[in-house]
Amino acid sequence: QQAPHLHLAELTASQFLDVWRHFDADGNGYIEGKELENFFQELESARKGAGVDSKNDNLGDKMKEFMHKYDKNADGKIEMAELAQILPTEENFLLCFRQHVGSSSEFMEAWRRYDTDRSGYIEANELKGFLSDLLKKANRPYDEPKLQEYTQTILRMFDMNGDGKLGLSEMSR
Repeated sequence: QQAPHLHLAELTASQFLDVWRHFDADGNGYIEGKELENFFQELESARKGAGVDSKNDNLGDKMKEFMHKYDKNADGKIEMAELAQILPTEENFLLCFRQHVGSSSEFMEAWRRYDTDRSGYIEANELKGFLSDLLKKANRPYDEPKLQEYTQTILRMFDMNGDGKLGLSEMSR
């Protein structure tokens, strides 16, 4: 008899960010070391709570197996894009963003296109335009409230100084 799998409800972009921030306690952009242990212990606890029986009780072995599966670049830490593969999000706009802006020259081209007032910042309305175009290009359906949520989530994620706009260094992060 097969054990039931843990089916997670899809997370909104905002919920995903909350999960990310919870585990990336030092804010360095990775879940690593003690953060990774905490993540794994909570994941295992959730699996047990959902009735998923593990065949292997050794936490270290389970962690190695997990990292082998999800740590795509094998650097021993989980990045945001890797976590997005683990936790299903309703719109994986972060991966969509990464695919759209792959190289630094593409990034600068996108920056110049969306910094319409040439202020050196991407304000909320410019960011909204960028996300709208990105979602259209990826053939992802969205409505105005969803676009607003994505815009606010990106600002919460990358606007380090809280000024409501993204500077070049914040956006490149």
